[in-house]
Amino acid sequence: MLLLGAVALFEPVNGYQIRRELLSWQVDRWAHTNPGSIYHGLTSLTGLGHLVRHDLVDGGREVAVYELTGSGRAELERLMVEALETVNPYERSAFTVAFSMLPLLDRDRVLRSLTRRRVDLEQTVAELAAANPGVAPPHATRSMLLWLDLAVAELAWLRETIEDIRAGKLPFEMDDDWGWTPPADDPGWQMSTDREKYRALLGR
Repeated sequence: MLLLGAVALFEPVNGYQIRRELLSWQVDRWAHTNPGSIYHGLTSLTGLGHLVRHDLVDGGREVAVYELTGSGRAELERLMVEALETVNPYERSAFTVAFSMLPLLDRDRVLRSLTRRRVDLEQTVAELAAANPGVAPPHATRSMLLWLDLAVAELAWLRETIEDIRAGKLPFEMDDDWGWTPPADDPGWQMSTDREKYRALLGR
């Protein structure tokens, strides 16, 4: 999901740019992604038909540039929706990845998925709160209380997030005014320039 999403956000894009961008997100810390596996992942996704690779000549050097295919877009949406909706109080990395890529989904789809997550999370909180403390030793029970506190905090955050999206206070779609501009030294500016260059080389 992470690689498909990165390509979707910046395509056409080369592997080095994807790796640099993902490392700037510190995905090795929170998304369980090994930076060394990024190039292998791009090759695997190309083999599965989810990406298409273009070998271009840019300034006298060869560069491999990637874009999503139709099946890649469908798979990315499936994975994102699943990650947004699936509640796991012990592991939230998939949800975090999907939420970081909200601009790839439309507002209605995001609201449906987050609302479903809220309903399931409310049930999870109720189940954790109703757990019998006598079924585990005191230190294990204390661990369960941490899971409950984290789930309660997420539920409060999720309710506020849903309301802000509904009220138009949390812009995230590509055409929205985010009220934010990357700093002048952000590598994204060069990626945008390169993207237009790659499009020209591809005859777009």
